[in-house]
Amino acid sequence: MTPKYKRILLKLSGEALAGSQRFGLNEDVVSMVVDQLVKVHEMGVQIGLVIGGGNFWRGRQGTNMDRTTADHMGMLATVMNSLAMMDAIEQRGIPTRVQTALIMTSVAEPYILRKTLHHFEKGRIVIMACGTGNPYCSTDTAAAQRACEIDADVLLMAKNVDGIYDSDPAVNPAAKKYDHLTFGDIINKGLKAMDTTAATMCMENNIPVLAFALFEKDSIVRAVCGETLGTLISNE
Repeated sequence: MTPKYKRILLKLSGEALAGSQRFGLNEDVVSMVVDQLVKVHEMGVQIGLVIGGGNFWRGRQGTNMDRTTADHMGMLATVMNSLAMMDAIEQRGIPTRVQTALIMTSVAEPYILRKTLHHFEKGRIVIMACGTGNPYCSTDTAAAQRACEIDADVLLMAKNVDGIYDSDPAVNPAAKKYDHLTFGDIINKGLKAMDTTAATMCMENNIPVLAFALFEKDSIVRAVCGETLGTLISNE
């Protein structure tokens, strides 16, 4: 298989890494993701990763906690996922670095764009944790920002559903799946597949987004190779 893209930013949801147990890390899911990352890396593709933290902490979790405090806890959850993914990838022999938007040099590097690009040149996978480092920003926004900063060819969003629908397919069996949308569609239709800040950022910087199902066979590899799947979001 021949890759369509040379540099990607892959956004993984924390909930997806929990699998059916819905909390923590599912070893089978992590292994499945790593197997595909190894294949993509062997194709010569440069890989950046942003991982959510919802399998450990999501929002305020029904409490009256201060939003800023809760968001910082969510950032720490992304670090746990990132370290686990780094360990799993390096067990397969691929050098990996975790960089964090919050400074915690005992466990990871600070996010510095020039260091990220240097790691890509050295054949390392880079996992970017802690979102943007700011509260009130989702990991979708962080993924979009990092994709723009590293000049990624595409932002791949691996989800629990096989694309973007006009309504929730789990609730509405007649929900219509979109094969292609513009960023304007995402914003004007109020679709919840990605937040409007992330959509606007990708639109302004002309970074296409592909939303697809993580749990379809070899979906990450197929997405990198340009196979038609999921929903493509672009300016045209």
